[in-house]
Amino acid sequence: MRKMDVQVVENSPFARLARMVLKSKNVAMVLGKKVHLSGVSKEVFLKNDGWVAHELCHVEQFRQHGYLRFLWLYLVESMRVGYYNNKYEVEARLAGMKHTQHLAAVQKAASTVKPIELPLPAYKRET
Repeated sequence: MRKMDVQVVENSPFARLARMVLKSKNVAMVLGKKVHLSGVSKEVFLKNDGWVAHELCHVEQFRQHGYLRFLWLYLVESMRVGYYNNKYEVEARLAGMKHTQHLAAVQKAASTVKPIELPLPAYKRET
């Protein structure tokens, strides 16, 4: 994914409406290059790497398809198969899960390395 100038909008009326429709405690939703939040602060949202990856996937979808075209495609797909099975949501969920799984693997690997067990550089080894 290329570098994008993404803005995060707290207490968004768009996200508040989505929150009511989805009957959710908190919502992040993307419109173009803006992530709209309701029920969650920017600080808390940005600490959740999987959630951020999910929303950045939607930003990329907007970029790929164009603003109005993506809104139309997303709406039609949601009407056809529902929100959860919407292929754009599935893609974004996978992006969030991949990111979370990657981080978990890196953290697990880092936690299993014990500095005492690392090999010494050649110049420090006893010969």
